[in-house]
Amino acid sequence: MKVLTVCGLGMGTSLILKMNVESILKDNNVKANIEHMDVSAANSTDADLIVTSNELAGNLEGHKAKLVVIKNFFDKEEIIAALKEAAII
Repeated sequence: MKVLTVCGLGMGTSLILKMNVESILKDNNVKANIEHMDVSAANSTDADLIVTSNELAGNLEGHKAKLVVIKNFFDKEEIIAALKEAAII
């Protein structure tokens, strides 16, 4: 599975989100290739899953990837709940 973690500039928060998603998926034995990037790059990148904020989700409408929206990129429990709701873990 290819996963994108997306923030506005593709630097700090998407990297933190990437590390958290990577850890959660690994703990749940889900194999994934995870990349972090900005919203513009994500629009033109093929993926199975995109994890991003509510503010950026609208910019990714029309992407074929399943979209998971997170409010707090630092809250692992929220990320786990969102991935469970999306049937990823």
